[in-house]
Amino acid sequence: MKRALISVTDKTGVVEFAKKLNELGYEIVSTGNTFKKLKENGVNVITIEDVTHFPEILDGRVKTLNPYVHGGILYRRDLSSHVETVKEHEINSIDMVVVSLYDFEGALRSGKTHEEIVENIDIGGPSMIRSASKNYKDVTVVVDIADYPKIIEKLESGELTLEDRRKLAYKAFATTARYDTLISSYFAKVVGDEYPEILNLTFEKDTELRYGENGHQRGFLYSQPNAKNPILNFKQLHGKELSFNNINDLHGCLEFMREFKDNEEVCAVAIKHANACGVGLGKTSLEAYRKCFESDKVSIFGGIIGITSTVDIETAKMLNDIFFEIIVAYDFDDDALELLKSKKNLRILKLAKIEDSKQKLDMKYLDGKLLIQDKDKIENEKQEVVTKLAPTKEQLKDMDFGMKVVKNLKSNAIAIVKDGQTLAIGCGQTSRIWALSNAIENNKEEKNFEGAVLASDAFFPFDDCVRLAAEYGIKAVVQPGGSIRDEDSVKACDELDMTMVFTGARHFKH
Repeated sequence: MKRALISVTDKTGVVEFAKKLNELGYEIVSTGNTFKKLKENGVNVITIEDVTHFPEILDGRVKTLNPYVHGGILYRRDLSSHVETVKEHEINSIDMVVVSLYDFEGALRSGKTHEEIVENIDIGGPSMIRSASKNYKDVTVVVDIADYPKIIEKLESGELTLEDRRKLAYKAFATTARYDTLISSYFAKVVGDEYPEILNLTFEKDTELRYGENGHQRGFLYSQPNAKNPILNFKQLHGKELSFNNINDLHGCLEFMREFKDNEEVCAVAIKHANACGVGLGKTSLEAYRKCFESDKVSIFGGIIGITSTVDIETAKMLNDIFFEIIVAYDFDDDALELLKSKKNLRILKLAKIEDSKQKLDMKYLDGKLLIQDKDKIENEKQEVVTKLAPTKEQLKDMDFGMKVVKNLKSNAIAIVKDGQTLAIGCGQTSRIWALSNAIENNKEEKNFEGAVLASDAFFPFDDCVRLAAEYGIKAVVQPGGSIRDEDSVKACDELDMTMVFTGARHFKH
């Protein structure tokens, strides 16, 4: 007779599964509440104490940590010395191990006390899973409820193969690795170790995407369990599935929106290839979007639009005039949503409230290496006036707006802004003067830069940007400062009757 040991926290489907095993000739051994559940529902089951000859002790902390359990799982059926040893010690084989672990993740989510969380760390379960997985040639290990039906089907047909058991072992080892990673990450927070010597990360596959960045690449989306305030938190109301590029660009859009989540005015941002091509602030969604659209009427085509408010019918009418991949907003009026749904493939996303990020780390994976840094977040950046001419209240407001824009652009980045609107954006250049030149050259025919503010994500190594800006009527500059030639730019501003402010904080983004 084969024997199955069943000890599960999640008891979904376990009664039906155990009954099927009974029918297939398995003797069922079980523990604690699982034994009680099976017994009450007519399963032919014996208690773990009948196997170990020892009671469960320490409030259930010790019940399966016993040689009668692990010997029965781990001995090699093809090795005579192992067979003789278990026979000598009257250890019966355990041929299947079915375990779901204590709900440590649920304890974290529910905000339990530290002591309660620690009590939800499973010891015996992972030990049995690892023993069974190591001996997969002889033992079937089951850790996923979804596998119950197909395992029964294969057992009934006699087709549960070595390869099947190997795959189940792989899933089991992945399960215990994930479990230990969650525990390790929790204790890292408890002891305050933000950058541990050993960094354990675990992610779960959400979905396979149609393709990756390009058609010949595969693409997938994974999620980190228990991530606090994940920014990609939305409900899709309409349109086809999101692609790899959609999700990447959407993340850039939502990061922009987060910058303006506490703004009194509505923010509208247009994103292309993870960079903003237009940003506008307004009292209404319509005003904000109109400013955003007029920032760059060409690049906005085929992009993503994010709006930090509810989209009304007037805004929807204007949005409906051109092609977008995605429109994301806090909400949509019914008539606005109905109008936007007239475009079959337009992805319409209703965003959950954007909160301050609880994720403190920014990571880049580089072929086996992981670059990690603090997130680029500075509260209340300084505004140090370094020129003879002081900025006006309106210019200071636009300086704050402009720095929020360049902070989220690929470096080198320049933004020319006025009255809560981007007039020109230059990003991703290897030279700062090129970033400014591109911004101006691509917009000078239809834009009036007179009185505008120029924002830069990093310092000016020369005074060339100041002098070019002055040629187009730009009157104010905001930049981090910190160059050994800062004085050149300051003197140029004084000479050209411009004002300049240093923030003291660089915002490179690569």
